[in-house]
Amino acid sequence: MTEKVFDPVVTGFVNYLEVERNASRHTISAYLQDISQFIEYVRDPSKKDVPVDWTGIDRFQARGFLMEFQRCGSSPATTGRKLASLRSFFKFMERESQISVNPFSGLHAPKKARNLPDVLSVDEVDRLLAAPEQIFGRMCDKGKPLDVLKAYFYLRDQALLEVLYSTGARVSEVAGMTEKDLDLLSGFVTVRGKGKKERLCALGVPAGRVLRKTLASAEMIWGSGRKAATPLFRNKRGEPITSRSIERMMKKYLAEAGLSHEFSPHALRHSFATHLLDAGADLRSVQELLGHASLSTTQIYTHVTIERLKKVYQSAHPHA
Repeated sequence: MTEKVFDPVVTGFVNYLEVERNASRHTISAYLQDISQFIEYVRDPSKKDVPVDWTGIDRFQARGFLMEFQRCGSSPATTGRKLASLRSFFKFMERESQISVNPFSGLHAPKKARNLPDVLSVDEVDRLLAAPEQIFGRMCDKGKPLDVLKAYFYLRDQALLEVLYSTGARVSEVAGMTEKDLDLLSGFVTVRGKGKKERLCALGVPAGRVLRKTLASAEMIWGSGRKAATPLFRNKRGEPITSRSIERMMKKYLAEAGLSHEFSPHALRHSFATHLLDAGADLRSVQELLGHASLSTTQIYTHVTIERLKKVYQSAHPHA
């Protein structure tokens, strides 16, 4: 456990956090822990009762302190937090003219490991997309006539999954689609993304086919006549389906397909991008299709492809 710090400079910094920054007790405690650990690192053991000479701290000591935590196996997030704490502490001393140079200024936090997105294989996607029709088929085989609303739901769910995978759109974007956004003749749908930016997304043949059936089913229930705000995917009241409802719906079909319930609708967006890159699509085109503002955001999918190739190589090559 880190010992308590008794240092007039540290006391001044705590007062600054409390009064000027209105920092919480938890935040101040975290700062004190990081400062205490740094004091233990730089202080001469024979001078435990003597306050640290903060003007004598140099860049090498600052870097060494951070490297010590990395060597001990601390996560990049932990090391980064200590860097931020001490940079703020020395910045305070610099502002108060107690030091002339901030030794932590310019030091970079270790890069955080970027978790690769969950991706379904092509076979797994096929199983998931087939799940609504399988359940619908079993219901019909029982000989009991299904009411038109239940029939609509199975068609809607199949269309939803097809559109999610066919367009790579976010679940919120699909939930917000209207009938006016759809152009089945040309095979495109207008997607409204972040910042109200619009983009055109292509629809695959299976998606177009089931969308036609879904629209016909909806017409039997709610009547014809497209309005600008008519939702493409409706709930039982004829209102737009919510993102949360789509997530719940997908869990049912994941179970039917024998897939992990951990997958979310966003996994279909990840799979869309990864499968395109696997098939040779260029990164810039995938960026446009996903509606990413920056190419660097799309590049995560190249890492997924590379990791997959590594696994294939390691399992197949005799000298891997």
